[in-house]
Amino acid sequence: MKYTLPTLNYAYGALEPYIDAQTMEIHYTKHHQAYVDKLNAVLDKYPDLPSKSLNELLSGVDKFNMDEKDRITLRNNAGGHANHSFFWEIMSPIKEIDQKLSEEIVKTFGSVDNFKKIFSDAAASHFGSGWAWLVRNSSGTISVYSTANQDSPITRGDTPLIALDVWEHAYYLKYQNRRGDYISNWWNILKLV
Repeated sequence: MKYTLPTLNYAYGALEPYIDAQTMEIHYTKHHQAYVDKLNAVLDKYPDLPSKSLNELLSGVDKFNMDEKDRITLRNNAGGHANHSFFWEIMSPIKEIDQKLSEEIVKTFGSVDNFKKIFSDAAASHFGSGWAWLVRNSSGTISVYSTANQDSPITRGDTPLIALDVWEHAYYLKYQNRRGDYISNWWNILKLV
């Protein structure tokens, strides 16, 4: 099985003015495609692994019998593919509020606005490249944290619910060094809350 880019459900310019068309096209066709290509290349070396899902690859990466360099390549690129595939899915020019998730957010964080502040702070304060997440852990509770590089909550046994890419390639053409502006504008295209 070869991994491929997921189909975007919107045009590159559909998320403007919050994410510009050029950033979307480069992010999707260059950055995400590179993760897919490198993931497929490492999987070619291990014929028993391509039949596994991305979740199985990420949750089992430390258990596979493979060279350590290949393990790192697998973790980074399976994570990059999974993280980006999820990221594209939760954004839309049209809001589709998930009422059940919103209620759970209010129950856990006190209000949607307080959740947005906590999440935004996690994204803004993350040093370097990475992601901010709202996840559900194995006990069923939800929490916010950030991860470095292309690390995925799946490797921790958590289920992603919301994700924000805070790598510079996700926002630099439009926002340059203004990560905070990117984060606050991104809420306009998150379709869930």
